[in-house]
Parts: sequence; C-alpha cells; structure tokens
Amino acid sequence: MAYPTAVRRAFALAGLALLSWLDVLVELVTFVLLCVGLVFFLPSAILWARGRSRRTRALAGSWCGVEVPSPYRPEPPAPERERDGWYRDGNQLFRRSWWIRVNRRINWVLEDPAVGRELVWQLVNPLAGLVLVPAAVLCGPRALRAYGRWTRRWLGSRTARPRGRWLHRHSESLGHQIGILVLGLIHLVLAFAQLVALPFFPSVVVAGRAVPDTARREIHNWTGIRIPRPYLPPPPLPVPRADGLFQVGKQLYEEPWWPVRRARFRWILRDPATWRDLLAAVLVPFVSAVLLIPTVVLTFWGIGGLAALWAGRFISGWPAAQQASTRYFEVIGLPTITSTGTALAITPVALAALVLGLAPTTWLARQQARFARLVLGPTEAIRLAQRVRRLDQTRSDVTVAQAAELRRIERDLHDGIQSRLVAMGMKLGAVEALIDSDPAAAKKLAADLRTASAEALTELRVLVRGIHPPVLSERGLLDAVRAVALDSPLKTEVTGSLAGRVEEPVEACAYFAVCELLGNAAKHGAARRVTISLEHSDGLLRVEVADDGKGGADAARGSGLRGIERRLGGFDGRLTLTSPLGGPTVAIVEVPCQLDPEPSSPKTSTSSETA
Repeated sequence: MAYPTAVRRAFALAGLALLSWLDVLVELVTFVLLCVGLVFFLPSAILWARGRSRRTRALAGSWCGVEVPSPYRPEPPAPERERDGWYRDGNQLFRRSWWIRVNRRINWVLEDPAVGRELVWQLVNPLAGLVLVPAAVLCGPRALRAYGRWTRRWLGSRTARPRGRWLHRHSESLGHQIGILVLGLIHLVLAFAQLVALPFFPSVVVAGRAVPDTARREIHNWTGIRIPRPYLPPPPLPVPRADGLFQVGKQLYEEPWWPVRRARFRWILRDPATWRDLLAAVLVPFVSAVLLIPTVVLTFWGIGGLAALWAGRFISGWPAAQQASTRYFEVIGLPTITSTGTALAITPVALAALVLGLAPTTWLARQQARFARLVLGPTEAIRLAQRVRRLDQTRSDVTVAQAAELRRIERDLHDGIQSRLVAMGMKLGAVEALIDSDPAAAKKLAADLRTASAEALTELRVLVRGIHPPVLSERGLLDAVRAVALDSPLKTEVTGSLAGRVEEPVEACAYFAVCELLGNAAKHGAARRVTISLEHSDGLLRVEVADDGKGGADAARGSGLRGIERRLGGFDGRLTLTSPLGGPTVAIVEVPCQLDPEPSSPKTSTSSETA
C-alpha cells in the first residue's frame, strides 16, 4: 500500500506546487503597485502566499516524514501611545497608529530573510513538483522523503552557515567588488548633478550625502572596514539680538531666513569633506574598475571556456562546441579542440582561469574598501577635531551622570545603612538600660542587634558592589562578565580573549554596559539566549551582546540605553544597536583603550554558558 499511496501523494503535491506560480504572479502585481505608491497590498499578498507554504510544510511532515519548522520572524508588536497622546516612530509623531502599523508590517515582511528564500521556492517548486511525479513512480516513498528534505531546505528555519566555503566566499567578494563600483558610479552621477545645480548647492549636497553614507555603511557590512563620517556639524540656529533682529556681520535682518541660508552655505563650502566627496566620486569608480576588470575577465572567460567545451556540446552538438572552443582558446595559442581528449586536456586551463579570477577577490575588495576609506573617511585633522568636539559635548553628560550617581549613593546610604545604624544605636542604649534589671530582655535585644548588623553588612556589600564590583578588581573584565552571566536567568554564553587588563574606569564602564544590556534582554526583549563576545584589537575594546528576543529596542526611547551612551561618551566610546522588529538584537560597545599585559592573564579563548 505504501507505493500507491506515495504516487497519489506525489500527484497531489505536484498539483499544489503548480499553484506557486499563481502566488508569484500576485506578488509581482502587488510589487508593481508598490512602485507607484500603493504600499498596502504587497504585505497582504506575501502573507496570503504564506498559506500555501504553510500547507506544504504540513504535508511535508505528515506525508513525507520530514518536519519543516516555520522560518519567519515573529510579528511586530502594536505601537504604544505616548503619555502626551502621540504615537512615535523614530523621529516622527503621529496622531493615529495605522501608518506605523502599516510601516512596521512592510518592514517586517520585506526584511525577513525567509521571504527571499520563499520567493525562490515559489519559482522553482512547480518544476520540482513535475519531477516528483516520475520520481515517485520509480522510487515510491523515497521520492517523497527527498521532496520533504528539499522543502525543508527552502522553507525551514536556517541557522547561520560557516563562511568557510571557498567558492561561496570568493563569489560573494566578487559581488562586493561590483557593488562598490556601482555605488561609486552612482556617486559620480550625483556629483555631476550637484555641480549643475549650483544655485541650490547646499541643499543638494546635504541631500546627496545619503549616497556616500550608504557606501560607507555597505563597505563596512561587506568588508568589515569601517569608514567614519567626516562631515562638520551643521551650524547652530541664529540667536536674535536684544532688539529682536538677527545680525550677520554689519547687516541686520528681521527674519532668520537669510542668516540661516548664509550660514549653511558657508558651512558646506568650508567643510573639506564636501570637496573630498567630489574627488571620491571620480577616483573610487576609476580605482574600482581597475581592480575589477582583470578579475571579471578571468572569471567570465573561465566560465565561458567551460561552457564552450562542454555545455555547447550537449546543447548544439559538437560542431558548435568546436567553433566556440576555437574562439576561446586559439587567441592564447592553444590548439583547436578536435576530440574529447583534447577538450579534457584544455579543461584545466579554463578551470585555472576561473580560480585565478576568483582567488584575489576578497583581497581586492578590501583594497577597494581601504581606498574608499582614504578618500571618503576623515583626515587626521578632522578626526582629531571630531574627537575634541565629541568629548566637549559628552563632558556635561558625564558631569550630570556623576552627580546623579552620587545622589543615588547618598540616597541609598541615608535610606538604608544610616537608618539601620541609628536603630542599632537606639537598641544598644536599651541594652545598657536593661542589662541590670532584665538580663533576658537584654540578651534578646543583643541577638536582634547581631541579626541587624549582618543585614546591614549585606546591604553595604550590595551597595559597594553596585559602585565597583570586587570581582572586577580582582579578576578583570572577562571573568566579571562571566560571573554576571552565571547570575543571569537567561541561557548566556560568554566567549572572548583579553591578553591583559584595561584601565579600571574602562572596565567598569564596559561591565555596567553588559549588565544593563543583559537586564534589558531579560526584562524587555523576551529573550531566551544571549551571546556575549569580548575582544581587544587595534587599541579598541569591543563587546558584542546578541540575544534572540523580539527586538524593537530603541536607544532614543530607553533610559538605560541612554545611560550607557552617556557613560561611554566620557571615554570616547560608542554604542551601536541593531534591533529590527522581531529580533534579533545586537548591541556593540566599543571603547578606545590600551591593554596592560599581565603574565597571569589568559591568552586563550574562554567560554561560559549557563542554563
């Protein structure tokens, strides 16, 4: 009975697979509507198509014996109303929440990696269904199991793959090279438009900085080379005089429009990054093309050679393959392909060209990124000026944070330890009065005093630990973070290596940042697992805290995250937060510091995991 049942199920799965092209057609129509501004239909179409995917996963589990878990991110939460009655989305306020819900729904659907895999599955699944029918006739239930595994490959949850595959890694690097070239060409077109629109130069330059900013962000994502923004801060708004007029030099104005316009024009013209961006628009595409052309020529020449040797033989017959081989290989002095043996002898040449084209792509992509950093990044003078400006801005924040911390310590001492000590002093006076007349009551009060002193000592230790944990001073940052992970209710894994100790203030800053991020993951993120990684390289301490929670964290709305930023600002550090709706949340703390080597410091990676 298993064989006839497998054949019937194969026909049913093939029929269901053919309907996937209908889903693709509906999604294509809604995408066209999205391009003309009708953004409401695409998420609904994708969610409608998920019904067929859900049915296929269920049938793969019941008919094929292969369980396929759902790969989608959880649905974003509903927007919350602020105290003043407004709904906030980033830096925008709304009276009603419907647009925020629509926007979150679109981002949730389009940013989910499973959506792209599902679209590929919808395109290929009908072909797989047609292959499934004859396969089931020949192999029976084994064909169904193969189809179930194939469905799990595309529709199941997928963990991150190791980046150790040579062909995948270098092909991806080739794509990064092409991407850097394309971004450079777009920047070149934009620079030409800025020069043409000279009367509106400041506005066009400010709006056009989104393109080099995108190039900086994507180059960092592709190659790991970070390019800081080199621009000077915008000028402040003009302040009126006592008579209400605005002064610019010797001229007075009743309205602030012209002073603001003049200040912005001077700001754009005097910013060196403006002219460096124009220079980069010319140099980056040129250098990228020089580095990319040999790679592209070798890679596609190798692919074309393999196709001429073997693919054309099966498609067009041997005469066409022979002509293609002549065009490809006679130009470099190789003999004409006249037999299969000659084709086998020439095949290593095409493979060598393909390998030689792909081998340097990772290195060349990093060289393109380094050159882009040279022209798109800040100079040493600009970097120093930005650092001084940042330290000047964060100095007041650090002062306020220190004053608030002192007030907290004073409040804890006054409300906790001080009241206990006063009560203990009063009880000691009662013991002195009762020790002769009522020794039993005096002994009872003495026992109460002993208990109160132990509680006061415990509270004092907790207070001291909140100021500076003893384990941080004794064992260093890595072991202190591991101790915090052991106390966390989440399943926490700590990895990293520090070949020494950093300065104590930096250790305390990073330690309390990790504590705050762990608390947020447990309290607000609904996370189950947290991964903490610590490393020090190139004079920078880097701590990464990643959790699998629901996401949606926003540093602009969380007092704890703002506290981390204020604390890091005193050390010229920064907090980078990536938390899309549905998760995961990744927080990166970076603090510039020097490492003090210690003979007893562990130089191998350590790992701590708690359940």
